[in-house]
Amino acid sequence: MSLLPQRYQFSVKPQEALLMLITMFWGGTFLAVQYAVTLSDPFFFVGLRFATAALAVGMLSIKSLRGLTRLELKAGVSIGIAIAMGYSLQTWGLQTIPSSKSAFITAMYVPLVPLLQWLCLGKMPGLMSWLGVALAFIGLIFLAGPDGNLLALGQGEIITLIGALAIAAEIILISAWAGKVDIKRVTVVQLAVASLVSFMMMAPAGERLPPLSPGLLIVALGLGIFSAIIQVTMNWAQRSVSPTRATVIYTGEPVWAGIFGRIAGERLPAIALLGGACIVLGVLVSELKLRRKPAGEPSVGQSEG
Repeated sequence: MSLLPQRYQFSVKPQEALLMLITMFWGGTFLAVQYAVTLSDPFFFVGLRFATAALAVGMLSIKSLRGLTRLELKAGVSIGIAIAMGYSLQTWGLQTIPSSKSAFITAMYVPLVPLLQWLCLGKMPGLMSWLGVALAFIGLIFLAGPDGNLLALGQGEIITLIGALAIAAEIILISAWAGKVDIKRVTVVQLAVASLVSFMMMAPAGERLPPLSPGLLIVALGLGIFSAIIQVTMNWAQRSVSPTRATVIYTGEPVWAGIFGRIAGERLPAIALLGGACIVLGVLVSELKLRRKPAGEPSVGQSEG
């Protein structure tokens, strides 16, 4: 018999435990990318990273690729462009800001999603979404002000915030085609397009092909394969994990990034840590839904049987 009262009992599904583990490792990738941009320009690195991911997923989905439809191609191209812009700008920003700060700013894509849905689709956000957006932007002000100068955003912060907007657009595009396309085929297309777009942006950005050092290749190939594993695992796990619960789990990503950054010697000031906490709280609040409890409905955690 459990020693905990019934209303306080909780459980973690194997899928949720796996998402938690992945979130921890994903938080560490910010530090790895920050190291990579000391060896390569952003667009080339992102292109190489997603080329590896596309190849890895493509090898696992080679049979299903034969049935690629025009709708799946359209979806993959649109999502791939958003991925390329989101990750390239995030990587660009990491040249000038700490990895932990980048992770917290990137996490703002969650409360930004309902805001973009309102601006682009006319879908008014609910009260909790607005509260989440407000908390996230307050956190951004605390976090992003360089040298303690609040309300002042540096170049790295602005670039990373625009990248978060692109990632929010990616989420909206994925939702728009959810249930209408084959996940494996679209995943391969979007990863390939993300790689291609990133490579194409090298010339306008004035990038040149960097020396292919062992360190650069190891990080790019490692993150590429890891991205492929993450994508496949998330698609599998979220079949039985609700979007709200998954988002709560993913909120741990910037927290882990902050821990790894701390281990690596990054020291964010107290006001920045408060800002990061506000952003995480904003992410959690934006996923909450207010509803009235019908008469006779059991309280949260209370057994119905």
